[in-house]
Amino acid sequence: MHEEDILRNAPSVLTQAQRRQFFADGFLTLENYVDAGRLLKLNAALDEMIEASRSLAESNGAYVLEAGHSAASPRLHRISNPQDLHPAVWDFFLDPLLTDLAADVVGPDVKFHHAKLNLKAPKGVERFQWHQDIVGWPHTDFSPVTFGIYLNGCSSDQGPLSLLPGSHRGPLHDIFNEAGDLIQGAAESLKGREAEIVAPTGGSGTLLILNCRIIHGSGLNTSDRARPLLLPVYSSADSFPYTPSRLPTPRMGEIVRGQPARFASFDASRCPLAPNDAKGPWSRKGVAREAY
Repeated sequence: MHEEDILRNAPSVLTQAQRRQFFADGFLTLENYVDAGRLLKLNAALDEMIEASRSLAESNGAYVLEAGHSAASPRLHRISNPQDLHPAVWDFFLDPLLTDLAADVVGPDVKFHHAKLNLKAPKGVERFQWHQDIVGWPHTDFSPVTFGIYLNGCSSDQGPLSLLPGSHRGPLHDIFNEAGDLIQGAAESLKGREAEIVAPTGGSGTLLILNCRIIHGSGLNTSDRARPLLLPVYSSADSFPYTPSRLPTPRMGEIVRGQPARFASFDASRCPLAPNDAKGPWSRKGVAREAY
């Protein structure tokens, strides 16, 4: 669904001014949006997933380890599709607290795509490089959004998610070269615009809505606290991925609000594609060095 069509529907959670701000800037911050009761359940689920990682010696399809990970001291960079590992996470993704919010920015019929949980271990050595999400999982239009939920809040020393406002209106940048190697095309576009970058922080339950085209990344977590950021992706029901998922989940494509689409929505803009044997951001082996 396209922006002008989305805005014709009455909002459920946001004000019309907030919706217009999201579409103008490419992101929106809602401080302390998720309440303490929901966060308690999510953090309990996270503790169980971290406990399960103790037996791992290398990354796999679900867990991306950081350097120094051990059974005695787990260090995780990312958990892929945490909703497939713990039912409390999927219950949260189905909660109207999220699905009604998604409807305000993608349209009344909402579809789930995938999710990640970026951990950022304390005193970490890993960062998330500058990128645009949609290049990793192209869709027939640009309605997909990512929610970034800080489970325990985020301060400036924890490597908060950083964004270039308005960059979603600009070009899409390749993340692979012709050899299939990961490159930093989006980073090149930031030169001379560093002063425009913003890095919203906030307390526990603060939620960021990210347009799928906005350039974003995050720095090192130099604090002594982990920085769990839960990242579900939703789209309008009439938006369809047209490449295989590199983070597959049986939940992909499930309608979480409203009705399935009878017709697809298309955007004429071209989106770069990754080669089938691309290396880098979706690697499932070894310890992470850099991540998309």
